[in-house]
Amino acid sequence: MAPRHVPSAGIPLNLRQALRTAIADLQRRDVPSASLAAELLLMHVLGRDRAYLYTNPEVELAPETAKRYFALVAERATGKPTQYITGHQEFWGLDFEVTPDVLIPRPETEHLVEAALEFARADSREKRGRLQRIVDVGTGSGCIALALASELPDALICATDISRPALEVARHNARRLGLGDRVRFVQSDLLSCMGAGADFDLVLSNPPYVGADELDRVQREVREFEPRVAWGGVGRGDAIYEKLFAQARDVLRPGGHVAVEVGYSQAESVRKMLGTGWVGVGVRPDLAGIPRVVTAQKSSQSSDLGPPWPASTRNPSI
Repeated sequence: MAPRHVPSAGIPLNLRQALRTAIADLQRRDVPSASLAAELLLMHVLGRDRAYLYTNPEVELAPETAKRYFALVAERATGKPTQYITGHQEFWGLDFEVTPDVLIPRPETEHLVEAALEFARADSREKRGRLQRIVDVGTGSGCIALALASELPDALICATDISRPALEVARHNARRLGLGDRVRFVQSDLLSCMGAGADFDLVLSNPPYVGADELDRVQREVREFEPRVAWGGVGRGDAIYEKLFAQARDVLRPGGHVAVEVGYSQAESVRKMLGTGWVGVGVRPDLAGIPRVVTAQKSSQSSDLGPPWPASTRNPSI
């Protein structure tokens, strides 16, 4: 459906007019953050940054450019996320390509990266004499694993996902960012392909945590366009953490850490799921003060070091 107030063909349209028209139409269609969406789509069409839009408001759009722009605005008005239209989303200062096969990276997930870096850097100061071993469970676009790879050049990082198309997107992002040799991608249901004693230092995950009873509260953009397997919708929203924590306990070295992102109001129930075998349980809020990341440390006990990766897997890496 085309925007209802696009100027007639042949009438010159400058950047200011194009933005105003697009914003008004998106607002009429109840699109959240209409101004931001209109700006991002125009930046995408022009191949320019935001500063260019506002320092050159009188520059006229070529007719074909205007036609393409308003076609994308109409696409956004259907509820399709801007990131799937442009194919890009920034995370941790890195540019990620995203497709409907992966969850769009969110700013709040950067708190999970911050927690992981804090543990990794503190751990490195212990000078244990070997490379750190990190696994990102449910990697999606690869944003968490690749953000860590960009910050921790000496770490061995594994990233798992149940979805092969998602892993293909993640591997593509790794190549684009020059990190293709830093992360190993493995198809797996959580950590099921990892044998006990894999001896990781850190397990982290932003798992699908929306419960079936919460679907009507999910934004249209998520509910209708983002992959259900990546955000939830089956049974209890917090049930996946029970399985993840049990597997994490098996693959972590003594003293290793687990860190997970949680949904709104889930922190307390997820914290209680850790049970025995964990110490130093903590909850970290996001910038809005919402409890967002649950962390814990596996109890220390003697153990021989295992291989950095499982010797074999039931599901192949890609």
